Formats: sequence, C-alpha cells, structure tokens
Amino acid sequence: MNFDFDLTFVLQMVVFATLIVVLRPLLYEPVLRVFEERERRTEGARDSARAMQEQAGELLSRYEREIAKVHEVARQERDRVRSETAKLEGEVMAQARDTANGILEEGRARLERERRQIEFSLGRESERLARNVAEAVLGRSLH
Repeated sequence: MNFDFDLTFVLQMVVFATLIVVLRPLLYEPVLRVFEERERRTEGARDSARAMQEQAGELLSRYEREIAKVHEVARQERDRVRSETAKLEGEVMAQARDTANGILEEGRARLERERRQIEFSLGRESERLARNVAEAVLGRSLH
C-alpha cells in the first residue's frame, strides 16, 4: 500500500479543522447542552417520583395508624356502651324484680286481710246460725 500525500490531503485537513472550529460552538456544544439538560430533567423527574413515592408511603403509614386509632377508639366505645347497657339492664331488672316483689307482697297482704275478714264474718255468721239452730231446736229465743 502506497499513500500519496499531496495538497488535496492538506486542504481536506484544513477544511476538517475549520469545520470542527466552526461547528463546535454552533452545533456540538448546543447538542451536548440539550443532552445534559435532558439528563438533568430525567434525574430530576426520577428524584421527584422517588420523593412522591416516599411521601405516599408516609401518608399510607399515617393513614393506617389513624385507622388503627379509630378502630381502637371505636372498640373502647363499643365496650363502654356494652358495659353501660349491661349495668342499666341489671338496674332495670332489679327495679322490675323489686316492683314485682312489692306487688306480690301487697297482694299477699290483701289476701291475708280478706281471709281474716272472711274468717271473722264466717265466725259471726256461724254464731248466728248456731243461735238460730239452737233456738229452732229449743223452740225459744236465746237472747
């Protein structure tokens, strides 16, 4: 292989160097800036997405903690209401039992009074009947 260096080769080198000198600030550096800007924006978008994902994770954790607190408060309130209901039920049942016992005792006392009154009336009536029978048998008045 034989290379022949003449003036055209030198002219091509000068044109190439001139193009590099001229095109570098006009084309090469602006394209590099665009690529760098794109890379910077991409990294910024990734960082932003990462930050949003972390924030979403924190919000989800906070939401779950708040939900757990609400469930606990609801459980405590439910237990308190159940306890109060059981207590109130006990009080109402005791009051109803006392009222029923009072009515029962009052009925027993009334029955006892009526029984005594009937026994007294029957005793007087039996005395009168005995007197009438005795007067009828004797044929005279016992007064």
